[in-house]
Amino acid sequence: MFGLDEDDEGEVSFGESSDAEREMTPDVPKAPSVKTFDDGGDFEGASDVDSDTLRAFVAAVIYANAAVLLVALGPMVWYFEGWSRVGPLLLVAGLLAGVRTYQTYRAWDRSRDERADGETAGDGDAASDTAGDDGRDPDTPPEA
Repeated sequence: MFGLDEDDEGEVSFGESSDAEREMTPDVPKAPSVKTFDDGGDFEGASDVDSDTLRAFVAAVIYANAAVLLVALGPMVWYFEGWSRVGPLLLVAGLLAGVRTYQTYRAWDRSRDERADGETAGDGDAASDTAGDDGRDPDTPPEA
């Protein structure tokens, strides 16, 4: 009458999906593959990154981590421990590390802009714009 067997009487299956639920459930998508550094930790995969960019990134990360640590630690040491000389000193050092992070980024950004301007200026000089493949003006007829 209830559709239960004598063996299944009183048993309720929790967490198991029925055949209809399994048919209606979409497949779990696969995550895309991501290019990562080598597992060996020797950073051979970083060789395709510009050395100035990598150097600026590492410096900015170190400065930013120091800034976050010191800006958070300074007021806590000052308030909770009562270290009225060390706390403000840590806070000021953290603020200076934050300023240095910004300076590192701006210096990298300026150098990148200068490199981009240098490449476009070097490619577009006036002699090469008006000259043909052999260096002559394309409007003049060739000499016989």
